Amino acid sequence: MARESFDKEIQFLRMLALTSGAYSRQQFADRLGISVHTFDKTMRRLKEIAGTAWQQPKEEQSLPLAELLRSSYYESADPVLLFLFRSKSVKESESIRLSQIIIALQRESLTAAEVLQQCCDGMPEDMAMPDEKTIRSDLKYLEGTGVIRKESGSRPHRYTADNRFITELSDAELSDLYAFIDVMANTQIPSVQGYLLRDSLKKTLKQRSIPESSFLYKYHYHSRILDESHLYTILKAIRERKKLSFLYFTPKAPQSYGSKNTNPLFERESEGRQHTTLPLRVAYDHQYGRWYMLCHSSRQGIAIYRMEGLTQLQESTAVEETEFEQKLQALQQKIRFSWLVDTGRTVTVKARFYHPEGSASNFIRERVRLQGQWGTVTEESDQTFIYEISVNGTMEIKPWLRSFGSSCEVLEPRSLRQEFIEEWKELAAGYEPVRENL
Repeated sequence: MARESFDKEIQFLRMLALTSGAYSRQQFADRLGISVHTFDKTMRRLKEIAGTAWQQPKEEQSLPLAELLRSSYYESADPVLLFLFRSKSVKESESIRLSQIIIALQRESLTAAEVLQQCCDGMPEDMAMPDEKTIRSDLKYLEGTGVIRKESGSRPHRYTADNRFITELSDAELSDLYAFIDVMANTQIPSVQGYLLRDSLKKTLKQRSIPESSFLYKYHYHSRILDESHLYTILKAIRERKKLSFLYFTPKAPQSYGSKNTNPLFERESEGRQHTTLPLRVAYDHQYGRWYMLCHSSRQGIAIYRMEGLTQLQESTAVEETEFEQKLQALQQKIRFSWLVDTGRTVTVKARFYHPEGSASNFIRERVRLQGQWGTVTEESDQTFIYEISVNGTMEIKPWLRSFGSSCEVLEPRSLRQEFIEEWKELAAGYEPVRENL
């Protein structure tokens, strides 16, 4: 799948998941910055991919894709949007070629020349035949990913499928491994590779007729799994100290995607801006299910981008290790007091928490100690305690404080206290009766 096509389909599915099909075709196309014709073509393609990725009942096959996404939210432990990753990995010719190699090496060990012969015999007539250089590159790729292994011995080297990870496990060990991966993939991040590994193990369980343990999860942030498509590219750039070039769309931008138009008659101005930055760190916001990339930009210094707005991501030049370390240390110093990624002015936040009435355990204090990061807890009385923390700005800590409802009273800073007063007044006004005798 072409890189641009994958970027478009990521943004397409994100909007479908978030709007549940509430937009019209024209509104959807305008938001993505594409034509209605491209919208229809992309919708058809995604429906085809979804149909091959998971088996749908006959009555659901004719439903719009948005309906399938909405109805599948809590009916399965599988995040529905994962089907896009299964379709993205390789081109059609590569998919057929790699499948041929793996099937051949499952039966017996072969040399590169023998693998080439097997591939040429098994390739469809309408596809170009691979050469020896391509096959050797494929063998190196499969060996690096652990799918095959090189047997010891003299040249020419022989390759065989590496199934030891599965074949050497007993039924009980395989079942325990599947249960562990299932739990971790659904509760930890990143999770895409965990889901793909779980699917492979599920096939092995079926082959051995081993019943699979099943856990059901409510997947709260269905669209955030799409951001993981960029995660490993960014982590690789950080390891290799390489800059990244990308087209970025802010959350407030009218568009969330910009297509590359080769025909000047249909060229339209994109809402996104081109950036080249040095990635230093990634962060994940559990509160809202958002990934962030923290970078150094030559134009604005420390820069923070929400990963959902990144498109056309490409590696650029590398920097020296000393330069990278200097910029990383500067970032760490800047976010030392960040609740998440805020780089604003440091302020002291003080709040009074009230113990839950009639509860055997003080779950309020337990939660504050668990989630309150480097803040300090000081007992004030039998009914209250004081929580104090120095953070960069109040924007990121505010939702956390708000989530305690009436169990939390903000004391400082005064500006934050006033914001809470106004918010609670607005909420109270919304619950006022329409008639006095209601």
